[in-house]
Amino acid sequence: MKPPLLILASTSPRRADLLRQLGLDFQTAPGDVSELHEEQLSARELAQINAYRKARSVAKQYPDALVLAADTLVSLETELFGKPESLEAAYLMLERLQGRTHEVVTAICLLNLRNRRQRIFSESTEVTFRPLDAVKIRRYLTQVNPLDKAGAYAIQEHGEQLIEKIVGSYTNVVGLPLERLAAELRTWAGMTVVWNPALAAAAAKFNAASQSAQFLP
Repeated sequence: MKPPLLILASTSPRRADLLRQLGLDFQTAPGDVSELHEEQLSARELAQINAYRKARSVAKQYPDALVLAADTLVSLETELFGKPESLEAAYLMLERLQGRTHEVVTAICLLNLRNRRQRIFSESTEVTFRPLDAVKIRRYLTQVNPLDKAGAYAIQEHGEQLIEKIVGSYTNVVGLPLERLAAELRTWAGMTVVWNPALAAAAAKFNAASQSAQFLP
Protein backbone atom coordinates (compact mmCIF):
# COMPACT_ATOMS: atom_id res chain seq x y z
CA MET A 1 0.00 0.00 0.00
CA LYS A 2 1.28 3.43 -0.94
CA PRO A 3 2.05 5.53 2.15
CA PRO A 4 0.05 8.74 2.58
CA LEU A 5 1.33 12.19 1.70
CA LEU A 6 3.65 13.42 4.43
CA ILE A 7 3.17 17.01 5.58
CA LEU A 8 5.54 18.78 7.94
CA ALA A 9 3.41 21.13 10.05
CA SER A 10 6.10 23.78 10.22
CA THR A 11 7.69 26.52 8.18
CA SER A 12 11.00 26.08 10.02
CA PRO A 13 13.84 25.71 7.50
CA ARG A 14 15.83 23.83 10.16
CA ARG A 15 13.19 21.12 10.55
CA ALA A 16 12.70 20.85 6.79
CA ASP A 17 16.44 20.41 6.28
CA LEU A 18 16.55 17.70 8.95
CA LEU A 19 13.59 15.82 7.46
CA ARG A 20 15.23 15.84 4.02
CA GLN A 21 18.13 13.93 5.55
CA LEU A 22 15.78 10.95 5.92
CA GLY A 23 15.27 10.85 2.15
CA LEU A 24 11.54 11.57 2.41
CA ASP A 25 9.26 13.47 0.06
CA PHE A 26 7.04 15.88 1.95
CA GLN A 27 5.21 19.17 1.83
CA THR A 28 5.15 21.90 4.44
CA ALA A 29 2.19 23.73 5.95
CA PRO A 30 2.20 26.03 8.98
CA GLY A 31 0.37 24.91 12.10
CA ASP A 32 -1.84 27.95 12.67
CA VAL A 33 -1.93 27.82 16.47
CA SER A 34 -0.23 29.74 19.24
CA GLU A 35 2.16 27.77 21.42
CA LEU A 36 0.99 27.26 24.98
CA HIS A 37 3.31 28.06 27.88
CA GLU A 38 1.91 26.65 31.11
CA GLU A 39 4.39 26.63 33.99
CA GLN A 40 2.51 23.93 35.91
CA LEU A 41 3.22 21.41 33.14
CA SER A 42 6.54 19.66 32.59
CA ALA A 43 8.54 20.42 29.44
CA ARG A 44 7.64 16.99 28.07
CA GLU A 45 3.91 17.42 28.71
CA LEU A 46 3.79 20.93 27.28
CA ALA A 47 5.83 20.08 24.18
CA GLN A 48 3.56 17.10 23.46
CA ILE A 49 0.43 19.24 23.80
CA ASN A 50 1.85 21.90 21.50
CA ALA A 51 2.95 19.32 18.93
CA TYR A 52 -0.54 17.78 18.92
CA ARG A 53 -2.25 21.15 18.52
CA LYS A 54 -0.02 22.00 15.54
CA ALA A 55 -0.65 18.61 13.94
CA ARG A 56 -4.40 18.83 14.50
CA SER A 57 -4.56 22.28 12.92
CA VAL A 58 -2.91 21.07 9.70
CA ALA A 59 -4.65 17.67 9.67
CA LYS A 60 -8.04 19.41 9.48
CA GLN A 61 -6.93 20.85 6.13
CA TYR A 62 -5.32 17.58 4.92
CA PRO A 63 -7.26 14.73 6.55
CA ASP A 64 -5.83 12.06 4.22
CA ALA A 65 -2.21 13.03 4.85
CA LEU A 66 0.18 11.95 7.56
CA VAL A 67 0.95 15.16 9.41
CA LEU A 68 4.20 15.51 11.35
CA ALA A 69 4.38 18.30 13.93
CA ALA A 70 7.07 19.10 16.48
CA ASP A 71 7.63 21.39 19.43
CA THR A 72 10.90 22.06 21.25
CA LEU A 73 11.33 23.45 24.75
CA VAL A 74 14.30 24.14 26.98
CA SER A 75 13.95 23.19 30.63
CA LEU A 76 16.22 24.30 33.50
CA GLU A 77 14.98 22.38 36.55
CA THR A 78 11.33 23.54 36.74
CA GLU A 79 11.84 26.65 34.60
CA LEU A 80 10.73 26.47 30.96
CA PHE A 81 12.20 28.49 28.11
CA GLY A 82 10.36 28.91 24.84
CA LYS A 83 11.14 31.50 22.18
CA PRO A 84 12.16 34.89 23.59
CA GLU A 85 9.94 37.86 22.76
CA SER A 86 12.81 40.36 22.58
CA LEU A 87 16.59 40.60 22.52
CA GLU A 88 16.50 41.57 26.19
CA ALA A 89 14.54 38.42 26.99
CA ALA A 90 17.02 36.39 24.92
CA TYR A 91 19.92 37.86 26.90
CA LEU A 92 18.24 36.97 30.20
CA MET A 93 17.63 33.41 29.01
CA LEU A 94 21.27 32.86 28.09
CA GLU A 95 22.34 34.46 31.35
CA ARG A 96 20.19 31.95 33.25
CA LEU A 97 21.54 29.00 31.24
CA GLN A 98 25.24 29.90 31.39
CA GLY A 99 27.45 27.53 33.34
CA ARG A 100 24.60 25.06 33.92
CA THR A 101 23.11 21.89 32.43
CA HIS A 102 19.61 22.06 30.99
CA GLU A 103 17.34 19.71 29.09
CA VAL A 104 16.12 20.17 25.52
CA VAL A 105 12.86 18.32 24.88
CA THR A 106 11.38 17.85 21.41
CA ALA A 107 7.94 16.28 21.09
CA ILE A 108 6.66 14.78 17.85
CA CYS A 109 3.05 14.16 16.85
CA LEU A 110 2.22 11.95 13.86
CA LEU A 111 -1.44 12.25 12.93
CA ASN A 112 -3.61 10.76 10.18
CA LEU A 113 -7.06 12.19 10.76
CA ARG A 114 -8.94 10.12 8.16
CA ASN A 115 -7.81 6.82 9.67
CA ARG A 116 -7.91 8.13 13.25
CA ARG A 117 -4.29 7.16 13.85
CA GLN A 118 -2.06 9.12 16.15
CA ARG A 119 1.41 8.71 17.65
CA ILE A 120 3.00 11.14 20.11
CA PHE A 121 6.49 10.75 21.56
CA SER A 122 9.34 12.90 22.79
CA GLU A 123 13.10 12.84 23.18
CA SER A 124 15.38 14.78 25.50
CA THR A 125 19.02 15.85 25.33
CA GLU A 126 21.17 17.25 28.13
CA VAL A 127 23.05 20.41 27.17
CA THR A 128 25.79 21.92 29.33
CA PHE A 129 26.64 25.58 28.78
CA ARG A 130 30.04 27.11 29.32
CA PRO A 131 30.38 29.90 31.91
CA LEU A 132 29.49 33.06 29.96
CA ASP A 133 29.96 36.71 30.81
CA ALA A 134 27.99 39.64 29.40
CA VAL A 135 30.48 40.20 26.56
CA LYS A 136 30.25 36.61 25.32
CA ILE A 137 26.45 36.57 25.51
CA ARG A 138 26.07 39.85 23.63
CA ARG A 139 28.61 38.73 21.02
CA TYR A 140 26.58 35.59 20.38
CA LEU A 141 23.36 37.59 20.07
CA THR A 142 24.94 39.70 17.31
CA GLN A 143 25.68 36.54 15.31
CA VAL A 144 22.27 34.81 15.36
CA ASN A 145 18.60 35.69 15.44
CA PRO A 146 17.50 34.27 18.81
CA LEU A 147 13.82 35.21 18.56
CA ASP A 148 12.71 32.07 16.71
CA LYS A 149 14.70 29.66 18.87
CA ALA A 150 13.72 27.94 22.11
CA GLY A 151 16.13 29.04 24.81
CA ALA A 152 17.43 31.85 22.54
CA TYR A 153 20.16 29.74 20.92
CA ALA A 154 20.77 27.33 18.07
CA ILE A 155 23.35 24.57 18.47
CA GLN A 156 24.02 24.59 14.73
CA GLU A 157 24.70 28.36 14.66
CA HIS A 158 27.93 29.09 16.53
CA GLY A 159 26.74 26.76 19.27
CA GLU A 160 30.30 25.88 20.24
CA GLN A 161 30.63 29.40 21.68
CA LEU A 162 27.97 28.61 24.28
CA ILE A 163 27.96 24.85 24.72
CA GLU A 164 30.52 22.77 26.54
CA LYS A 165 28.98 19.36 25.82
CA ILE A 166 25.76 17.50 25.03
CA VAL A 167 24.49 14.09 26.06
CA GLY A 168 21.92 12.60 23.70
CA SER A 169 20.71 13.36 20.19
CA TYR A 170 22.31 16.34 18.46
CA THR A 171 19.47 16.66 15.93
CA ASN A 172 16.98 16.73 18.80
CA VAL A 173 18.52 20.03 19.90
CA VAL A 174 18.28 21.34 16.33
CA GLY A 175 14.57 20.51 16.21
CA LEU A 176 13.89 16.87 15.23
CA PRO A 177 15.23 13.70 16.91
CA LEU A 178 16.07 11.93 13.66
CA GLU A 179 17.15 8.63 15.24
CA ARG A 180 13.79 8.12 16.96
CA LEU A 181 11.76 9.68 14.15
CA ALA A 182 13.27 7.36 11.55
CA ALA A 183 12.32 4.32 13.64
CA GLU A 184 8.78 5.58 14.22
CA LEU A 185 8.16 6.36 10.55
CA ARG A 186 9.32 2.87 9.60
CA THR A 187 7.41 0.87 12.20
CA TRP A 188 4.33 3.01 12.81
CA ALA A 189 3.80 4.59 9.39
CA GLY A 190 5.41 1.92 7.19
CA MET A 191 7.54 4.48 5.36
CA THR A 192 10.83 3.79 3.63
CA VAL A 193 13.42 5.89 5.39
CA VAL A 194 16.99 6.39 4.23
CA TRP A 195 18.91 6.60 7.48
CA ASN A 196 22.58 7.54 7.52
CA PRO A 197 24.16 5.99 10.64
CA ALA A 198 26.81 8.71 10.58
CA LEU A 199 24.14 11.17 11.70
CA ALA A 200 23.88 9.34 14.99
CA ALA A 201 27.48 10.31 15.74
CA ALA A 202 26.73 14.03 15.43
CA ALA A 203 26.62 14.54 19.19
CA ALA A 204 30.09 13.03 19.67
CA LYS A 205 31.46 15.12 16.82
CA PHE A 206 29.97 18.27 18.30
CA ASN A 207 31.42 17.51 21.72
CA ALA A 208 34.87 17.01 20.20
CA ALA A 209 34.63 20.25 18.23
CA SER A 210 33.34 22.09 21.28
CA GLN A 211 36.27 20.93 23.40
CA SER A 212 38.67 22.18 20.72
CA ALA A 213 36.84 25.52 20.46
CA GLN A 214 37.32 26.34 24.15
CA PHE A 215 41.02 26.96 23.51
CA LEU A 216 40.34 29.50 20.78
CA PRO A 217 40.26 33.24 21.59
